[in-house]
Amino acid sequence: MGAFSKTGRVTWVMKVIEEKDHNAIVKGRCCFYRSPTTETMAWSENMDTLLNNQAGLDAFRTFLKSEFSEENVEFWLACEDFKKTESAEKMASKAKMIYSEFIEADAPKEINIDFSTRDLISKNIAEPTLKCFDEAQKLIYSLMAKDSFPRFLKSEIYKKLVNGTQVGNHKKWFPFL
Repeated sequence: MGAFSKTGRVTWVMKVIEEKDHNAIVKGRCCFYRSPTTETMAWSENMDTLLNNQAGLDAFRTFLKSEFSEENVEFWLACEDFKKTESAEKMASKAKMIYSEFIEADAPKEINIDFSTRDLISKNIAEPTLKCFDEAQKLIYSLMAKDSFPRFLKSEIYKKLVNGTQVGNHKKWFPFL
């Protein structure tokens, strides 16, 4: 049984659960299943869709590593984690780690941000707040959205995932193909 949209954007298929499936949303003895092909293609909708999907994030990181720019997504993820910090003590140690890893001059994974943003963070790092990296994170997100993300969608990595998933998907759901 399945429901296929005419636009091809979202495909949900109902199937009986036989094994643990990370794409499944369980509903009693059956589940609704988002086709891997459609899921992979959905990553192209916007960068948030890609970053909020573990498989999409993994593929994007692989692409960025191939271009020697994985520090951007690593910084963005570190900031997302930092924003969830509740303890002032943990906030201070995480802020120092992010600063030494990504912000300070000659950091191992130094990100490309302007002097004024870097200087502001440097001045505020002694007493960090949950928003102390927001401006830098916005700059890096914008850089990824305008530069890395479009290149990722044109990359062989993404094309192989879409094409490879489609072949596997047809075999999975249509064994006679």
